[in-house]
Amino acid sequence: MQTHITRAQALDLVKKYNQEPFHLQHALTVEAVMRWFAQQLGYTNEADFWALCGLLHDVDFEKYPNEHCKKAPELLAEIQAEPELVHAVCSHGYGLVTDVQPQHEMEKVLFATDELTGLIGAAARMRPSKSVQDMELASLKKKFKDKKFAAGCSRDVIKQGAEMLGWELDTLLDKTLSAMRATEEEVKQQAAAL
Repeated sequence: MQTHITRAQALDLVKKYNQEPFHLQHALTVEAVMRWFAQQLGYTNEADFWALCGLLHDVDFEKYPNEHCKKAPELLAEIQAEPELVHAVCSHGYGLVTDVQPQHEMEKVLFATDELTGLIGAAARMRPSKSVQDMELASLKKKFKDKKFAAGCSRDVIKQGAEMLGWELDTLLDKTLSAMRATEEEVKQQAAAL
């Protein structure tokens, strides 16, 4: 999977439709996590594509929350996004806001990690360090089980994503936590530069 879209084009489109610092930070986080997974899972030559799907996945969420994943194709057409990229972006809302099903491993990773990065980010903000660097898997699992914590992050979607990938839930939690540890500083620097 390849794309002609540059990161600058993708970031400009995200910023055109998203101004909230939280949403921009989430886009950068999912971008970095997707690149990390591409490299870990043997898709290094597709890492840019995976990352751009992560960056663009919520392009329509802030301005069009009631049309999430339905408005995205129209917005992505502004940068002539390939059908594969549009499908990936739309598939992350499978079962909640769209019937576009994740097919490729990349789409399954995006589906599984989108909500989970939000949960991990919320858990990090509660820590004295405000960081994932000192977060342990056991601590994350406690937060995952506490339905009142970060209630907007769907545990069912995260579990379904692990199943799609054929992974144990703990494997998904651990890998995503590792991805966020590896990319946290880079994401903070990028967010500060926006």
